[in-house]
Amino acid sequence: KLVAPLVIIDITDRAREDANSTIEAADIERWISTNGEIPAGAVVALRSGWATKVKSPAFRNDDAGKFAFPGFSKSATDLLLERDTVAIGVDTLSLDPGNSADFAVHNSWLPAGRYGIEGLNNLEALPIKGATIVVGAPTHRSGTGGPARILALV
Repeated sequence: KLVAPLVIIDITDRAREDANSTIEAADIERWISTNGEIPAGAVVALRSGWATKVKSPAFRNDDAGKFAFPGFSKSATDLLLERDTVAIGVDTLSLDPGNSADFAVHNSWLPAGRYGIEGLNNLEALPIKGATIVVGAPTHRSGTGGPARILALV
């Protein structure tokens, strides 16, 4: 599950307008309609353009100091749970959007035996399909996460 086909869904334009935008089930269905089925065992990544903000406070907060960044919606991850998707990834600091109060994606996706990758970089340099992701992660015990080395093979 750590070497997988990579699917990228781009919401960069929407994220420019709404910092807390999300990938919705309709975005995934539109991707499938245009590109074909999501490969079995895939990692589906959100590309929002947020990684370009990593060195500024805007990566984390809006002008009022509140968390603000794109993420997955529960409708999207519910759809992905019905498919053979092993993981989701984001170029932000959380799988849920910054304004999430209930962390619905974390609380439904992770207990289902799937994993998530946060803080992905350079997604804009990759094709939306056809790449392979390699996740180099140490074994974790009694923790909520940790560092990983993520590579994409094109």
